[in-house]
Amino acid sequence: MIVLVARYYGKPGQGDAIEAALKQMAPRVATSEPGCLLYHACRSQEQPDQFLLYEQYADEEALQHHRQTPHYRQFVEETILPLLEKRERDLYTLVVGQPPVSTDQKRAGE
Repeated sequence: MIVLVARYYGKPGQGDAIEAALKQMAPRVATSEPGCLLYHACRSQEQPDQFLLYEQYADEEALQHHRQTPHYRQFVEETILPLLEKRERDLYTLVVGQPPVSTDQKRAGE
């Protein structure tokens, strides 16, 4: 499993626009990327133009698929990136932990 941690440092005053784009992106990831097991975006309480994204992908293929989707191009490349002063990304391999359980998996186990 691949974990992607990204930090977005928005230009001053761009936090609301970045948040709005992330809120539009998330449901598209959920409905069209089965290999994306978790997609969380967090906004700093102390620096409202800064964001932390935490994503889990089943494998490298799923991560590459994410980067090729129309919604990634629209919301990340075209909308969010121009609003940033900088972006940092790190890839990790999950060592301990379980992927989240989907609603369907929970129902199946009942």
